[in-house]
Amino acid sequence: MQSFNESYKVFTSLIAEVEKIVVGKHTEIVLLAATMLAGGHALIEDVPGVGKTSLASALARAAGMTFKRAQFTPDVMASDIAGFNLYNAKTQNFEFREGIVMCNILLADEINRASPKTQSSLLEAMEEGSVTVDGTTYNIPDPFMVIATQNPSGYVGTYPLPEAQLDRFMIKISMGYPNLEEEVEIISARREKNPIDDVTPVADTDVMRAMKSIVSRIKIDPKIYQYIVNLIRATRKHSSISIGASPRASLALFRSAQARALYLGRDFVTPDDVIAMAPHILSHRLRIRQEAKLKNITPEAIVERAVETVEKPRL
Repeated sequence: MQSFNESYKVFTSLIAEVEKIVVGKHTEIVLLAATMLAGGHALIEDVPGVGKTSLASALARAAGMTFKRAQFTPDVMASDIAGFNLYNAKTQNFEFREGIVMCNILLADEINRASPKTQSSLLEAMEEGSVTVDGTTYNIPDPFMVIATQNPSGYVGTYPLPEAQLDRFMIKISMGYPNLEEEVEIISARREKNPIDDVTPVADTDVMRAMKSIVSRIKIDPKIYQYIVNLIRATRKHSSISIGASPRASLALFRSAQARALYLGRDFVTPDDVIAMAPHILSHRLRIRQEAKLKNITPEAIVERAVETVEKPRL
């Protein structure tokens, strides 16, 4: 059985390998890796060309897991995602053809450009780790993670993700543009080759499963559970909110806090782990009332206010 110290070393090595490709985005890399170890899915919302695809592919390569990328467009069908049965005239039987979810990490690129039916085909896969085709259930490889991307500025021809599907994503991340030095490093590193070739796998699926088990066993004081619920309830009671964070958000917050603790070399969760993860876990789940939007009140500001007002437990 893999030890805590071994998992900690693999986690830090994983981050170092991904940073060979994605420059200047240490926080975002840690957040995505923590989400993977917490058993969640991630939504990356940003403008094109800032490294969303590179981040996903580098993480999969460094973790030694299978990776597939789907460019979502209106003509992508649900069967492309989940799979379908095809009639074989020679055997006179229907044979199952796997969809693109049969992998460890699936990059759903520009997910909001696919139809709602196609988007919803991911729901069972994300929640249950399986797909059902013509009444037969097929298990998806474990670990399994969906990394979806969308462009926040391009709304023409898109289908915004409904609240039910947004809630399936444990975390929402924004990459942002690199600074001057980082952008120079990015283009100079690609003068002769793609740096992805330099990424060395530091784990495999067995190691990643063991690390997920380690994360789930990281200790949490009962006061931390109470603190998480108090934060969630504070978002629901806010006057500017029409839909607050769900109990699934509570689960996501404590799981992600456990993963952050592992990254920092601790086998226990502190309130600071919860505070650090809260904006990324909660903001995309909150729905602002229209009158509050006119006052430029944002979900991030409401989460920040909840963190300020809810008393932090003393352990």
